[in-house]
Amino acid sequence: MNLIILEQNDFVDSDRVRLHGRRHQHIQQVHRANPGDQLRVGLLNGRIGTGEIVSLQSDSVELKVNLQAAPPAALPLTLILALPRPKMLKRVIQHVTALGVKKLYLINAYRVEKSYWQTPWLAEDRLREQCLLGLEQAVDTRMPHIELRKRFKPFVEDELPEIAAGTEKLVAHPVTARPCPVDTPYPTTLVVGPEGGLIPYEIEKLQAAGFSAVHLGPRILRVETVLPVLLGRLFPVR
Repeated sequence: MNLIILEQNDFVDSDRVRLHGRRHQHIQQVHRANPGDQLRVGLLNGRIGTGEIVSLQSDSVELKVNLQAAPPAALPLTLILALPRPKMLKRVIQHVTALGVKKLYLINAYRVEKSYWQTPWLAEDRLREQCLLGLEQAVDTRMPHIELRKRFKPFVEDELPEIAAGTEKLVAHPVTARPCPVDTPYPTTLVVGPEGGLIPYEIEKLQAAGFSAVHLGPRILRVETVLPVLLGRLFPVR
């Protein structure tokens, strides 16, 4: 936990918060903090700063907070991702959140197993939990917006054109001639398929919607590997 995320209902005064549960345990057991120590804190969807411990009890901790810095800039990216395996989903949500993705659509595809959509990890509170872990890791406070779309064709035909309007439109596909751009100056909409890849029909539908297929070379990578590679290539740290 590189950042302690605060929420509005944590405030007991204009500049004081009282924390319980996981955050209290982390401060006590991992930071091993004491009254007078300062920790890095941030208000969810707000500013980042410091919190000085003024009281540490067995079941709660109270901090005086000073929030003065803006969170990191979001990536100028909308990520369209075929729903990963449930075991991988948690890690993927944490990773893309830590990398700065703020607009994420989880979609269906031919090679997405129907059972994946039954996982309890798609519940709103479970997705939120994984996003919070990603924000804590990256020292960010802006919560991503996640949408679920269970029908590929209606999404691509009816919604995607408006979602991707005014952006560079890319779909990751290993069997194509064009390499993925490096350090793109444009806002981007990126489609990434499932483990087995998108089928030709799906690529054709995306190309009809204005998307260009791009590759990362001859290696076939897992989704959890390819995402940081793609995002690091498109938007390298400056």
